[in-house]
Amino acid sequence: MQNARTVHDAFDLTGRVALVTGAGSGIGRTTAEVLAGAGATVICADIDAGSAAETASGILGQGGRAESAELDVSVRGAASTLVGHVVARHRGLHVMCNIAGTMIDSSIVDVDPDEFDRIVAVNLKGVLYGCQAAGKVMAAQRGGSIVNMSSAAVLAPAAGVGPYAITKAGVAQLTQTMALEVGQYNVRVNCVAPGFVPTNMTARYYTGPDGAVDEQAKAAVLAPMARMAPLRRVGETADIAYCVLYLAADASSFVTGQLISPNGGVSMHY
Repeated sequence: MQNARTVHDAFDLTGRVALVTGAGSGIGRTTAEVLAGAGATVICADIDAGSAAETASGILGQGGRAESAELDVSVRGAASTLVGHVVARHRGLHVMCNIAGTMIDSSIVDVDPDEFDRIVAVNLKGVLYGCQAAGKVMAAQRGGSIVNMSSAAVLAPAAGVGPYAITKAGVAQLTQTMALEVGQYNVRVNCVAPGFVPTNMTARYYTGPDGAVDEQAKAAVLAPMARMAPLRRVGETADIAYCVLYLAADASSFVTGQLISPNGGVSMHY
């Protein structure tokens, strides 16, 4: 029989260790906060060591368990080294969230090769490296959950974001194939494909060179995005983070190889 205790336990991460990349801001930061709120010890990793430390400090200030680490996910071997340190310190890794990402605006025909190499290195290779490092540990310990960050951009083509969408489509395929390979070890691999969420990444549309937000431009960007959604709003970072929590926790113990897209209904798939 399911009851309040079993429901609580299904989402409880007490005693588990989670590593979140891109934890310095946006979806990564909120995900780290949510996983810590569910009881996990969270390693907040980001290329910006200061922002990662801020996230960890905020969690600690709320009574959670967290520490920070500097990590450039695009560097070969960096994720493996960090995972090794985490396992040595905490004797295991139970949740890996590959959230770090970057964005460029470009058509396919005009994309700069160097810029494309950069987003492939972060958005696709970075996820690959994180999956490899965590997957080896989790297979050996016979259990774990890997959550990768794709994008709703893979569900329907849109002009101007093709290079970015290519990398995120690669993440979706990586997720499915890895789920097949490591399922026998009780390791689950899923991905989340968020719709439009105001973050530092999307703020480029309404932020000036000095970092100041143009509120009028922001409203002009967000209003049509909200109108496109059946729910008539844009997303919040918490909308995505709670989806990650579901995939990280035992509540989703029979779910692997899936793409879940919290997008307000803008794109529907099955």
